Amino acid sequence: MTIEDMGKPSAAGEPGAPLLLVEDLQIELITEAGVIRTVDGISFAIHQGETVTIIGESGSGKSTTAMGILRLLPAGLAVLSGSVRFEGVDVVAQPEAIEKIRGRRVSLIPQDPMTALSPVHKIGRQIAEAVRLRRPELSRAAAADRAVYLLEQVRIPDPARQLSRYPHQLSGGMLQRVIIAMALAGEPVLLVADEPTSALDVTVQGGILDLLLDLQQTTGVGILMITHDLGVARLVSDRVYVMRDGRFVESGEVEQVVEHPRDDYTRALLAAVPVLGAWDEDPGTAPDPPPDPHATPTGMQTGEPR
Repeated sequence: MTIEDMGKPSAAGEPGAPLLLVEDLQIELITEAGVIRTVDGISFAIHQGETVTIIGESGSGKSTTAMGILRLLPAGLAVLSGSVRFEGVDVVAQPEAIEKIRGRRVSLIPQDPMTALSPVHKIGRQIAEAVRLRRPELSRAAAADRAVYLLEQVRIPDPARQLSRYPHQLSGGMLQRVIIAMALAGEPVLLVADEPTSALDVTVQGGILDLLLDLQQTTGVGILMITHDLGVARLVSDRVYVMRDGRFVESGEVEQVVEHPRDDYTRALLAAVPVLGAWDEDPGTAPDPPPDPHATPTGMQTGEPR
C-alpha cells in the first residue's frame, strides 16, 4: 500500500454501505494570520458495529476532523471541501442536512462533561430536554421516564434518584456516563467520541471504555474514537488511523499498527509510551513537535481558501 492509498476506504469485501464515508476531506481555518489547513485530504469509512480510531498528538488535526464532519466548527471561519456522507447524505455539499442528522443519526460525546452540562440545571432536566429535542411528541413525563431508562442503560445506580442532582454532585465518571446517556437520546447509529476519557482518572477510564463497547455490542452503533492514547486505541479499535499535521501517515487493523508499525512517526509514538518498571531503558525518541500552523505548505497560497 502506498502512502497515497493510506486511509482510503475500500468497497471490496465490506458488507453493506458505510454509516460514515469521508473522502478527501480538507479543512481550512481562516485566521488573522491567514488560512491554516488543519486537515489535508483524509479518507476513511465506518460501518455498523465498528470502531475506528484517529490517533495523534495535540495539534495533529484529529479533533478538528471530528468537529468538521459534524459541522460544529465556527461558521464563516472554517472551509470544508471533499465529501462527508452520513448514510449517503453529503453534509459538505448540503450543510443544512446536518441539522436533521446531528443528535439523531449521529451524536457527539465531548471531552469534558463539566463544560458540556449546565451547572445550574438538574441532570434529569438536561437529559429530558435532550430527549424531547429528538422526540418532540413525548410528554414531559414520558421524557423523564426515558431519562431514567437512559441512565440505566449507562449503568448509573439508582437512576431515578440521580435525576434530581446537579452536575457538581456527581463524580467525573458519572458525569461522563450522563453525557453518553444524552448522546443516546436520539438512538444514533454513530457516536463521535472526542477524547471521552481524557478528563477522567485512569482508574475510571476503563469502565467508560467497557461501557462504550457493551453499548456497541447491544445496539450495533458505530464509533469514531478520537484519542492521543495508544492504550485506548488498542482496547476499543477495529481500525486505527495515525494522524500527523492533518494527514494520515499510517492506517490498518489495530494490532497490525501497534505490533508492526510502518511509519517512523507511529514508532516514535509507541516509543514515547511509558512502561511500568522500565526506568533504566532508553525511552526512545519522541516525535518532532508539530510545525508552525501558519507555515505555508508547498503549492498553497495563504489568505485564500481553496
